[in-house]
Amino acid sequence: MTLCSTFSNFNIHILKNNKGSFSRRFQLSQKLDDDNFIDKIKRRELILESGELATIGAIFNFRGKKPDYLGVQKNQPALALCPATKNCISTSENVTNLTHYTPPWNYNPEGRKDHVSREEAMEELIDVIESTILPENFTPRIVERTEDYLRLEYQSPILGFVDDVEFWFPPDRDSVVEYRSASRLGNFDFHVNRKRIKALRLELEKKGWASQDSI
Repeated sequence: MTLCSTFSNFNIHILKNNKGSFSRRFQLSQKLDDDNFIDKIKRRELILESGELATIGAIFNFRGKKPDYLGVQKNQPALALCPATKNCISTSENVTNLTHYTPPWNYNPEGRKDHVSREEAMEELIDVIESTILPENFTPRIVERTEDYLRLEYQSPILGFVDDVEFWFPPDRDSVVEYRSASRLGNFDFHVNRKRIKALRLELEKKGWASQDSI
């Protein structure tokens, strides 16, 4: 920044007997101007870095491939178990598997006065999914829906990582909802999937839902 351009950004009122006051005002104004300039540079760098990361994500396909085993399993009706990686949780896991197990939900628990049908519960779930701002800021998109099954893709905002999230309303288990949330890539998720499910559950509890346990 040249001295000429710096002077052009200020209103300079020089009083003959107040040279010390003018100097202090000038130094303060110059500092504020420099701070604003640095802040603009940082914001511009952040935008450029975000664009570069998005380009890298597109080139290397960080979306990953949808697993073939998603959906309700045919041999034993249930959602799929988790792989050995620590980036998946499922209600189908054994309760002793503390890494992957998560408890099912009940949309008509004891104490709920206004009991709802499965169709109404599905609408309540979709409403919460679409309105809840999650900690990781992933964007949800419904990609499959039937009368008793819902599958979504949650995508990260920059690199485009995708997590597959499923909800199943078993016909032989009254008012119960099974679910599974898993990352397509990597070995760790820093508890993103568990935090997502917890955030959704807390919102559903406001509608009257309940969990078999807290997670």
